[in-house]
Amino acid sequence: MLTAAPLALELRNVHKRFGQTDIIRGTSLAVASGERVALIGPNGAGKSTLFNLISGRCAPSSGQIWLNGQRIDGKKPFDIHRLGLARSFQITHLFSGLSVLDNLRCAVLWSLGYRYSFWRFLANLHDANARARQVMEQIGLDTRQGVLAAHLTYAEQRALEIGVSIAGNAPVILLDEPTAGMGRSETTRFVQLIKEVTAGRTLLMVEHDMGVVFGLADKIAVLVYGQIIAFDTPDKVRANPRVQEAYLGCAVADAQAQTQVQAQTQVQAQDKDY
Repeated sequence: MLTAAPLALELRNVHKRFGQTDIIRGTSLAVASGERVALIGPNGAGKSTLFNLISGRCAPSSGQIWLNGQRIDGKKPFDIHRLGLARSFQITHLFSGLSVLDNLRCAVLWSLGYRYSFWRFLANLHDANARARQVMEQIGLDTRQGVLAAHLTYAEQRALEIGVSIAGNAPVILLDEPTAGMGRSETTRFVQLIKEVTAGRTLLMVEHDMGVVFGLADKIAVLVYGQIIAFDTPDKVRANPRVQEAYLGCAVADAQAQTQVQAQTQVQAQDKDY
């Protein structure tokens, strides 16, 4: 008899309102351990708000959020992080005045049991240095270890932020639009990087690039007006009529309109030939 995989992240009828405005309206979601889930939806659907609720940046108005069997709704972000959840942001949150290596060393200290103290030298923390260098190699920045984060390229900064997210060995990772602002070749390399560094972890990501979504996700959750209207495998979500109408249909309609314009242009050109 098969047993269900344990849940890494679970939302139970979560609501969030600001004043009289409901942003998240009874959202429930169950993400199994080791799954890669993409959260998609039109602008204003509530994706960033949902990430803020999960990571503790704001508390839900009602409902429950569970992380690896522990209830976390209402907890502080640093407490949730220590329970095993790490998050990246749409805009990079790095120590711009620190080097690549120092950003990563800061990220590994707590997970190795170290607390900040004035009389301990980072250079003597061999396990922290080894872990930081291991992550630095994973994200392809081992030749840039002494470069300040502020002097990295945009793609390198995004890679470093993912490195900071995984450095503490959190089993659940939230990535907020990890490939935003990247060109096609950079995006392709970044998708492969995400696959490699999140292997064996649970991933929940917000992403607008459908190529990235279908290339990475085991399942897709579609959020529209604060409610999840579909949660299934990529192929089933793509074929879901509600999703096509509410979200993917916009892209389909644009493609159909473009095809119609091209066809009309060809007909007009043929008429001129006659």
